[in-house]
This record gives sequence, C-alpha cells and structure tokens, in this order.
Amino acid sequence: MSGRALQTFSRMIWGRYLLTAGLQGCRCRLSCHLKRHYSFLPDDVKSLRAVVNPDISKIRNIGIMAHIDAGKTTTTERMLYYSGYTRALGDVDDGDTVTDFMAQERERGITIQSAAVTFDWKSHRINLIDTPGHVDFTLEVERALRVLDGAVAVFDASAGVEAQTLTVWRQAEKHHIPCVCFLNKMDKPAANLSFSIESIKQKLKANPVLLQIPVGSGKNFTGVVDLLTNQKLIWKLKSMRDDGRVFEIKALDQSDDPELLQVVGEARTALIEQVADLDDEFAELLLTNFSDNFDAVPSIKLQEAIRRVTLARKGVPVLCGSSLRNKGVQPLLDAITAYLPAPNERHHDLVRWYKDDLCALAFKVLHDKQRGPLVFLRIYSGTLKPQTAIHNINRNSTERMSRLLVPFADQHVEIPSMTAGNIALTVGLKQTVTGDTIVSSKAAAAAAARRAQNDSGAEKKGGEHANIILSGVEVPDPVFFCTIEPPSMAKQADLENALNCLQREDPSLKVRVDPDSGQTILCGMGELHIEIIHDRIRREYGIETHLGPLQVAYRETILNEVSTTDTLDRTVGERRHVVTVELAVRPVDITSVGGSCEITFTEKLEGQLLPGVKEAVENGVHSSYLQGPLLGYPVQGISTLIQDVTIEPGTSAAMVSACVSRCMLKALRLAGGQVLEPVMSLEVTVGEEHLSSVLGDLAQRRGTVRDIQSRHDNKVLLATVPLAEMMVSQRLWVEEELEVCRLRPGVIPSVFNFPAHLGRTKELQTLHNLLKLLVQDLTTRVKKVSFSSFLL
Repeated sequence: MSGRALQTFSRMIWGRYLLTAGLQGCRCRLSCHLKRHYSFLPDDVKSLRAVVNPDISKIRNIGIMAHIDAGKTTTTERMLYYSGYTRALGDVDDGDTVTDFMAQERERGITIQSAAVTFDWKSHRINLIDTPGHVDFTLEVERALRVLDGAVAVFDASAGVEAQTLTVWRQAEKHHIPCVCFLNKMDKPAANLSFSIESIKQKLKANPVLLQIPVGSGKNFTGVVDLLTNQKLIWKLKSMRDDGRVFEIKALDQSDDPELLQVVGEARTALIEQVADLDDEFAELLLTNFSDNFDAVPSIKLQEAIRRVTLARKGVPVLCGSSLRNKGVQPLLDAITAYLPAPNERHHDLVRWYKDDLCALAFKVLHDKQRGPLVFLRIYSGTLKPQTAIHNINRNSTERMSRLLVPFADQHVEIPSMTAGNIALTVGLKQTVTGDTIVSSKAAAAAAARRAQNDSGAEKKGGEHANIILSGVEVPDPVFFCTIEPPSMAKQADLENALNCLQREDPSLKVRVDPDSGQTILCGMGELHIEIIHDRIRREYGIETHLGPLQVAYRETILNEVSTTDTLDRTVGERRHVVTVELAVRPVDITSVGGSCEITFTEKLEGQLLPGVKEAVENGVHSSYLQGPLLGYPVQGISTLIQDVTIEPGTSAAMVSACVSRCMLKALRLAGGQVLEPVMSLEVTVGEEHLSSVLGDLAQRRGTVRDIQSRHDNKVLLATVPLAEMMVSQRLWVEEELEVCRLRPGVIPSVFNFPAHLGRTKELQTLHNLLKLLVQDLTTRVKKVSFSSFLL
C-alpha cells in the first residue's frame, strides 16, 4: 500500500471514530434536559468479556417467574437489549429470542428450559435466569430459585394473579426469596392496576408496595409516574419499530392533568404511610424530622426504607409497564439493583464454615455434543478457576474441571476465574449431578466439618460431611407415565444412553423397567413434558421411539390404624435366619407430609439397633411402599412405627428386610386401602352467557366448582378436576398456550392457519384435527383456561 493510500485510510478510520464519538456526545447533550439515554448506539454491542466484575455488593442473582404468556421472555429480551448485549429486539412469536434457543421452544413459542444470561447495568452485574411458566416444567423454576437471591414476578395486568403464579410464588416463599412485582401488558384494553394489586393481596397474601402510577390506559398507555421522585417517565414511540431506548423524564407540575396529580398525590401519601408502618427506622425519621409535612421526606430515604422492607420480605415493590411495547423496562432494571439483595445480604449458615475455601452448588446439567456435560454452579464462597481439581462431597469423588464459562443462553464465553456470588458454567465434571455440593478439596471439606462441629458443640451425626452439605433441589413426583420402545432391539442401548443423559439433565424425568413385562416406563410431570422428551430423543439422538398410551400415576393409602407382628424362620444351607418384627401403621394427612411416608422407631429400639440392621428395616418398609395391596400403585400418606425387632444371631440383613416387608404388606391389607388420584386446580374464563354450558361440562368430568368470580365482562370459574379427565384426548378446552391457532371467541373459522415458524409438528397436526371436530363447541364458549400444579 502506498504512503498516500495509507494516510487516506488512516484519516478515514479516525474520521469515523470521531464522528461516532461526536454523535454520542451530541445525542447525550440533546437528551440531558428532558430525556435519559440508556445504553450505546444500536450498532455498539457489548462483549461478554467486558462484563463488569464488581464487588459482591453490586452483584444481583435474579430469576424471572410468572404464569404462562405473562411476558417473562419478552421482558428478559428487553433487559439484554437496553443493557447493550444484543443488537436487535427478539420476539417470541418470531422464534428469535436469546433465552428460548431450543428448537421446541421456538416452534411452540414457550419456555421449556431455564436459561441463564449475564449482563451489567449501571455498574452492577446481573446474573439472570429466565424460567418456564408451564406447570410441566416446574422443576426448572424450583432449581433456579434454589440458587437465586431475588426474583421478578411478572403479571399480566389484565389477569392479575393466575394459576401458575400461585405455584411459583409458593416456591419463592419456600426459599425465602425477596421479590419485585412487574405488572406487564399495561397497554392491553383490559389492563387494570387496582384489580392486579388486589389480586396480589388476596391470592398471594402479599403486601404490595406500589411505586409507580401508569400514565394513560390501554393503547394510550405512554409511561409511568415515579412516586418516589414525583417524576413522569414518558415513552413517545413514533412507530412500532421504535425501540424505547430514549424516554422523557419530567417533574410533575400544575400544568399536568389534575386527575393524574390527585391520583399521584394520594398514592404517594399512601406509600409513605405504608412504608412507615412496615419499617420502624423510617417511621422514626418521619416523626422526628418531617412531622409537619411527610411529603417532604427525601426520595433517597424512602428508597432505602423500601429496600429494607423488601429484604425483610415485609412487602413487595410493584412497578408497571409493557415489555412488548418497550415501555417501563429500564425502571424495572433500576428497581432490581435498588431493592433486590446482593449475595452477601443473603445468609447461608453452612457457607461460613468454609471461610475463603470454595463452596458451590450444582443446580443444572446440560449435555453438549462437543463439550460433553455442562454443569451450572452457584458459587457461595471462594474462587473457581479452570484446570483445577474439585471435590464432590455427595459422590465422594474428585474431578478435574477443564474450562470455566460465563453463561449467556446457548452462547458462552471462557474466563480465567469466577468469584463468590456468581453463577458459572463448567466443563469436565462428568460425575456431578443436580444438587451436588462442590468444594476445593477433601481436606477443605474436613476442615469445614470440624468448624461446624466446634460451633454446634454436638456429636457428629450421619457421617463426617453430613452437616456441611448444601441442601439440594427438591424434585416432585411424576404424575404421568407411559411405555417407550425403540424401533428395534439394535437401538435399545442407544435409547438407554439417551434416557440416562436426559435424566441427568432433568431429575423430574423418571425411567424404570416394569418387572413383569420388561418394558421401559417413562414417568414425567405432564403430557407436554413427555412429548418434549419424546421429541428430543428423536432430534438430538436420532432414535424414532414409540410411546404407549399415556396413563395417570395413581396412589394408594390406608384408612385405619393397625398393629401387627410377623416372624420369619428360614434355613439356608447350614445357616438359620430367625427374625420377628412388630410394627404399627396409621394414615396421616397427605398435605402435611407432602405426599411422602414416614418411618419412626420407638425410643427404646432406636438405641438398640445397629446401623446395618436399622438400614435393613428401613429398606424393607420402603420396598412395601412401592406397591400397594389394592391395585399395586405406590403407597403414600402413611406413618409407620417400628415397635420391636428381634433377631437371632447369624440372621442376615436381607432376611430382616424380607420380614419387615412381609409384615408391612400384612398391615396394609388389614388397614383397608383407598385409591388416590391426581386432581388439577383449574381456572376457566368464560362469557356469562355460556356459563351454564361450561358448568355442565365440568360436572360430567367429575369436577368440583370452588368459586365463581367476575373479571371485567367475563366469569372466572375456580374448580378442581381429576387429572384423568383433563387429558388432551378428552379435553374440551383450549389451553392458553394454544393461542397460536389465533381462534377468537364467537368466530368459527373454516381454515386453521398456524404461524409459519411453528412448522407442521405432529402435536400441532393432532391439535388441528381435534379442533376441526370441536370448534363449534369451543369457540362459542371458552375464552381462556389456566392450569396450576397437580394436587394429590
């Protein structure tokens, strides 16, 4: 290249650089009076390698949880865009969002797997997990909330608290997670702020702290008023393509709508009084310094008080917006950093015993064709580095981690280290599964165990490391099962490998072999869950399997309390085995024990039994729970008390288990049995003119109506219906997820047009045929159906 050409090229580069800088400066200067500009120019996309690595106090580990179609993924997409980590806004209907990267997710327009992304916002690092809203994938929500510090609950402002909202809220309550509420879809004609707030109070038994008032309603929704600062945030979108990066911030004055000023004034007064009732420090500040005029309290003091209320879980901040219309997401990001806790503000008793040593929890496993198993870890203490050995306390094994990655949906970036408080993705851990505790070495685990023992001042119980293992992920019992068969015996080994990999990824998937027929039984959380597993086996492992008829997982229980005794006397070779067992069984409330069975020993027997004998007795009891005396279904809701065990010398543990199992079977038969079936909590939204028809149909399905409520111009039926009556082959309802069919109430289409990106999957073709048969009944009656978790 000649000198002149080189000089010209250099000038072009510098010119472009200065022009870009000038544009940025110009744009910021123009925006400084009324507008606030978040993020960079659209062409400037941040790299994951440049994500901030701040002090632990500026890290936020949050999850997005909600009912189906409330806008979780759309909200996540806007967060990534406004923080500068994506170039364009993705859309769920177009199948191009960052967190919905599975083929099945993009075809169906729903979230199936939780996806983790990392980005920064105003010097804070946010590790976010987008969770599914469908009840079939409730385990994904459970294991995400297990490792998160805070959550954003997204609501459809026109529907308020819905069926699955109750389930995910209960999960967050169980893990004591502070939450922020986001009333999404404020641009819908039926959006109602007061209705949504009231539903949070009544259904969730929560204390909503309203921080924003919407400006306009329905299509005229243009922004919000911040009650802390009395400022109006307005998004003036000139077209549907406007991305909402820039919005006006203007202080309220007398020229604004008098009605809005009155509403804002009343709402701010109510906010100050509510926070004062919940926070003693703020109440003392008001009475001491602002007794003459509560409204004069500084916004920063009010914000600090709201943060204390949120962290103490005395109240939940409520914001509003419309993610799809690009309104209200930036204030939501500000609220996440302002009100949700940092990792060091969450107290984990076990972690303090590790001090500066590594302590992490594996909460999710994925399989990658090139990299092998990918394990997600939440780091509670210490530092994680690649090419180092780690110790798995649960497996009592040592593995070598080859690579360390920052998770960003399905695109990951390798990094040299990760500090406490973050979420990491590791490569090379082949034995680790969901719920395992990871430490730096066996010596570090032993040191932590000694510290724990010294702090408690008690004897060690249950082994050396039993009290330093982080609590794992609670896996629900499956409610559906069916047989699965390979196309030929030559594919049997491949199918077993695929099922093993899928079970490691998804602990809610259970696989067993029927002892009588030898068939492989697939057990899952629902019809969609099993269908997705079937589809993944075909796509990812190339096996065309055949599924048998779907069956509901029934259970058995007992009705009466019974005591019984049994003796086993066997001679095997020259060895005689004699054991006598006395026990009692009684029914217990299924809801109080979560559907499980209890085993207890008398105090006298507890001190006499050797560890090996006690384990044999427990194995015998557990084996009897697997098959009930009536129809052979698993038993639950039973408390077993082992009263006495007499063993002659030389009796093997296997004979003890056999005697206990035989005695249990005898007791279960004497106690009288009862079959339990899963029941689904159902919410149906229907026009009042068709209420009687829907009630009649529910009665035919053995449903019980709990309540009938009014919502706008419709009626909402709350009912419980046996799960067996709600299967696809028998269902007369259009589920909320099936809005892809674009059916409108009262309109009978002659042709069904599916969105092009969904393709012609087998499931949609079956739905297509079913709707042809039922459309005249469906479209004139039911508008929306929501399902919550299964009840046994």
